[in-house]
Amino acid sequence: MNYNIPSHLSELPIYQKAMDILVLSRNISTYIGQDLSYLRSDGTEDLDIYFSGDIIQQSESLAPEIEKAQAERFSENKHKHLDSIERLTHRLHLNCNRLQHCNSNGKDYLPILQNELKKFKRLKRSWMMTL
Repeated sequence: MNYNIPSHLSELPIYQKAMDILVLSRNISTYIGQDLSYLRSDGTEDLDIYFSGDIIQQSESLAPEIEKAQAERFSENKHKHLDSIERLTHRLHLNCNRLQHCNSNGKDYLPILQNELKKFKRLKRSWMMTL
């Protein structure tokens, strides 16, 4: 999938890591979704499938928030976007933990995503100092 990445952002390590997280979460969600899309024997669906969609939605929101924070001129507005990034990474981490208990072989890839989230948090700390 092609993304139109603004040239000034493509060089930012935090932006690159956000894009890596997006690609990884999409792949994991696809893998898990295939295992969880079937109905159970009692006719109910596996509710963990919704968490797999949540990790995509949250990871898709990271890059635009980084763009907005970079573009803001006022410190107060930058902090709103930084808070949003913090909430998104926290929710991503929580949903990864929830998916650890799902009935799918795809959960074996969740530690990779969690490791990337840790790297993202480290990059975020240093990036915040440059804003």
